[in-house]
Amino acid sequence: MRVVTALRERPRGRVEIELDGERWRLVPADAVVRSGLAVGRTLDRERARALGRELRRSAAVARAARALTYRDRSRAALADRLAAAGVGSEARDSALDSLERAGFVDDRRVAVSRARSLADRGYGDAAIRFALEQERVDVGLVADAVALLEPERERAGRLLERRGGGPGAARWLASRGFDAGTVDDLTAGFAGEG
Repeated sequence: MRVVTALRERPRGRVEIELDGERWRLVPADAVVRSGLAVGRTLDRERARALGRELRRSAAVARAARALTYRDRSRAALADRLAAAGVGSEARDSALDSLERAGFVDDRRVAVSRARSLADRGYGDAAIRFALEQERVDVGLVADAVALLEPERERAGRLLERRGGGPGAARWLASRGFDAGTVDDLTAGFAGEG
């Protein structure tokens, strides 16, 4: 069996592993720590398997973190991305658990911020619910996020004031996911125009 003779820190959170006096691999530092590698320890089958698991987990965390660079994503959406990239379920679950504990993955935050963003861009509750469900946010969190928004009727009224009425107003509001009853009430005065 080969023995770890040196662990050398390298840039960007990497460690160079030396076995029996020869350079072996360059791996993420967290994988070295989690697998229990240390100078003087043998790299037996069990420790090699542990290192392999930790390397897969570390790669999954890095891939998920890159997906979070530009915007928040739900845990389920990240799991789908990792699965599509061929990341195994054990590494995927471990990576997502780690990111959740660190606060990088928070489905409630995703639901609330995305709902607010869509409402600010002029979408109704149905469109917001649909978008959040497409992002694989839990239905309960979707309902909570929509409940925190300004009432749909007020948002639709403000949009209608800015855009103006006219014959296409009802169709436009409906296309943006506003409730049919709300649309009918707000556009009733414009029905005869055109």
